[in-house]
Amino acid sequence: MLDLTLRGGVGTRVDTEIEVKRSRFLCRLVRIQTEDAAHAAVDAARTEHWKARHHCSAFVLGPSGAPDQVRRSNDDGEPSGTAGRPMLEALAGRGFVDCVAVVTRYFGGTLLGAGGLVRAYSDAVLTTIDAAQFRGLVVGRERRELFTLALSHADAGRIEAELRQRGVLVLGTDYGRDAVLRLADEDAGRLAAVVAGVTAGGAELEPIGHEWVDVEA
Repeated sequence: MLDLTLRGGVGTRVDTEIEVKRSRFLCRLVRIQTEDAAHAAVDAARTEHWKARHHCSAFVLGPSGAPDQVRRSNDDGEPSGTAGRPMLEALAGRGFVDCVAVVTRYFGGTLLGAGGLVRAYSDAVLTTIDAAQFRGLVVGRERRELFTLALSHADAGRIEAELRQRGVLVLGTDYGRDAVLRLADEDAGRLAAVVAGVTAGGAELEPIGHEWVDVEA
């Protein structure tokens, strides 16, 4: 399954709210890059909603299957396993990475029981993911090989447009003596053939490693 995250880079945020038996569950989903950023998102929710009783959280950092992927959750005073864990399962079950979910609960006076809490916290996260997808704010994350391509300033615009038309991911352009395009692709051989075609063999790719990049889901 393709890893997913929020479009727009670090700090992108989506908020929703659901109500269950008069308890309000406010969920914010935030794109992050570090554990410190995840904790900061929780602190921000706690500060903004200081009257609320609970600020439960879950986050996933790093690609699925990676040995160093980090997954954390916190029940923040709710019965053990009724909040953070189902939130984490909702994130992981939808393939979301590099995101933290924070659910703030305003108690409505009616006890929900363990099963009710699990459903409510899970539904709060899933509702926010659905909202992000509906708004077009979800992108995939894939490992891509990185290259630079040095071009004359006169040719750079045309060649960049032709590369994009052929499905090449152009990460950006650095301007100096030459215009240097930064490209990412999962198939180095295919990319080399495309570049040779659009430049008539007049430019050469330079490999510079790899990176996890945003792609259309």
